[in-house]
Amino acid sequence: MAEKDQMTFGGLLRQLRLAVPMTIEELAEASGVSARGIGDLERGRRATPQRGTVAALATGLDLRESDRGQLLTAARAGRSPRSGPAGVRAFPRGIDDFVGRTEQVARLAELAGRRATATDCSVTVVSGPPGTGKTTLALHAARELADRFPDGQLLIDLRGMDENPTGPAELALNVLKALGVADRDLARAGPQGHLELCRRMVAEQRCLLILDNAHDEAQVRPLLPSAGVGMVMITSRRMLTGLENVHRVPLGELSPVEAAAFLTAVIGQDRAKADPEALAEVAQRCAHLPLALRVAGNWLATRSGWTVRRLADRLALQERRLTTLSAGDLQVSAAFHLSYRQLSPAAARLFRLLALVDAPDTATAGAAQLSGQQLFDTEDTLEELVETGLLSTEGERYRLHDLLRLYARDRLETEETEEEAAVSRGRLHDWLLETTVMAGLWFEPGHGAPPSSWQGTVDLSSAEHARRWLQAEGLNWLAALRAAAAREDHTTVVNVADALHWFSDQWIFWGHWPEVCATGARSAQALGDPLLEAVHLNYHAWALLVCESRHQDSLDASDRALAAARRAGDLAQQGWAHSYTAWALSLLGDHSTAASHNHDAARLFEAVGDLHGTLHAMSGYADTLLQDSRFEESVTEHLRTLAFLDRAGDRIEPHSAAFSRANLLTSLGRAHSLLGNWSEAAESLRTAGELARAADNPGLESRTLIHLGDALLAVGHRKQAHDAFSRCLALGETANPQHIATARERLAQPE
Repeated sequence: MAEKDQMTFGGLLRQLRLAVPMTIEELAEASGVSARGIGDLERGRRATPQRGTVAALATGLDLRESDRGQLLTAARAGRSPRSGPAGVRAFPRGIDDFVGRTEQVARLAELAGRRATATDCSVTVVSGPPGTGKTTLALHAARELADRFPDGQLLIDLRGMDENPTGPAELALNVLKALGVADRDLARAGPQGHLELCRRMVAEQRCLLILDNAHDEAQVRPLLPSAGVGMVMITSRRMLTGLENVHRVPLGELSPVEAAAFLTAVIGQDRAKADPEALAEVAQRCAHLPLALRVAGNWLATRSGWTVRRLADRLALQERRLTTLSAGDLQVSAAFHLSYRQLSPAAARLFRLLALVDAPDTATAGAAQLSGQQLFDTEDTLEELVETGLLSTEGERYRLHDLLRLYARDRLETEETEEEAAVSRGRLHDWLLETTVMAGLWFEPGHGAPPSSWQGTVDLSSAEHARRWLQAEGLNWLAALRAAAAREDHTTVVNVADALHWFSDQWIFWGHWPEVCATGARSAQALGDPLLEAVHLNYHAWALLVCESRHQDSLDASDRALAAARRAGDLAQQGWAHSYTAWALSLLGDHSTAASHNHDAARLFEAVGDLHGTLHAMSGYADTLLQDSRFEESVTEHLRTLAFLDRAGDRIEPHSAAFSRANLLTSLGRAHSLLGNWSEAAESLRTAGELARAADNPGLESRTLIHLGDALLAVGHRKQAHDAFSRCLALGETANPQHIATARERLAQPE
């Protein structure tokens, strides 16, 4: 046999490299294997690499077939059993169809690549709800980072979900044995010295120790070295908040794109491409949770006669979804139950009750209404759920993902009576509607802060606080309003809808105002009060017109509002009906009839001294002139209305005044633009945009930015115009969707 056939792998690799010749750095660049890894291999300080690494080195060296074969032979020979811990790899079978988690894998690679110091041993906690793929991520990262841990890679299952999880002393002994520590050394250290010996072994070797499925901090803390060159990766459903000086990698659901890729990897490209819409539905109904996706994928992989659509339709049945997500010993609900059974009684009860929350999330005050606990106690209970991975949090909001919500609902039906659930739901709904009315008062003319006698559990000390609460809890109080309407509590419905009317200007494109107003109008009619009916039909006319651009339907509502107001003999509501009629007619192109209704509205408002109504009628007439291309007259009328607003001062409710001023200036800027008065147009529109932004009204701000951008484009200021369109686009879904679409189109146009 030739001399080089008898060499160790490291010696042979070095000889072949020098014969090319190449430096270690050049080989690293050519092969993709790290320079440090190559150096360790050549010096024999690292275990013989796997076949893929050997192939990469051979390719980088551009070896002949004979030399390539000798290198592979030396690698195989070097993998024979050896004494000591070097190169040990004790991992279960990995999963080859790993997808996503790019950011988390990069973070783990960064941590593994850091040079350990005398005061730091890299300890990382990978935490997340059940089913998020923590162990899979750890195994994938370990495979990717193998070159950085030549002294070994170990995974120890801590059995954290067992009723009696393994204790630190037994875990230390398992680690030491896996690292190949001789029995005589274990006996010399004695049971009392195993923890210290374990820490020293991990610290002194370039090894990766994965402590999988940790129960709590007390189980793992004794195993963690304070310094050294090793790396410890802990996976746990709990956040292990009590561990100090650790790096944290939280896991959640996959993105929709990653979830679709996951399913595709399991079932194959052909079946996935056959019905991508159904594939997306399966992923969504699995809540993009890796465990659920795995089960769904396995279902399809083992049932070749099933289409993806068939499974998507089966998963659409919420009451059977968790039952469907079961394949062999993989059961989504079983994974949830392991965490649920470890909760304290108070946390388990609150977890069940959170299934009664209608929106995707809630805050502490709402959860307190469900449980009947005090706020601070509720917060502690919620944090226990967060710590155990059964609840996620963003800011001050708490959220159950869709599958956990179904599991919580199952526990609720099993462990709570219908009467108990109804009491909790009723307490939550009553509180939501009462608080909604109090928050809405901030925006009502002549009202403001809640009365001092009101003892609420949320901060409504300012209009800004009220606005934030109404928006954050929007879907929750909307569900409570629907429930009140369903039980025919018409007085409550009317009071809530009335309290929200002026606030709606602050959040125009929420998407639910037509429903709120229609519900209020039906309840007002059921109460048999023509004045209430006129009020709420006018609100509905506004919502149909502004929120959905249903001009003819708005005319029908304002016509019925006018008839009801006349039956009630109420001049103000007659004025509002005329005003909304004028607005709709103007948008439909009937400007002369619109102007007539505007004049009728102004006359009626002036007769009863309704300044807010008068302002609305004047603004409407100015806009009618603009729609009718009577631009000079429109400028004059807008300036006259702004002067009226100035004279009225604080007699106009502040939020209404700010909204009206921004709206007037926007229309004034638009009129100046159409007249070619570009400097006046830009000045008005910039001021309007600042007012809308200060009022945090993205719907109005998007309008000002579109018109400002168009005015700037007209005079060749493309950069400034693009800045305006970009700012409009950045407002997102809370802005006017038509203006967002326009901004996107403008930015896509070639320069």
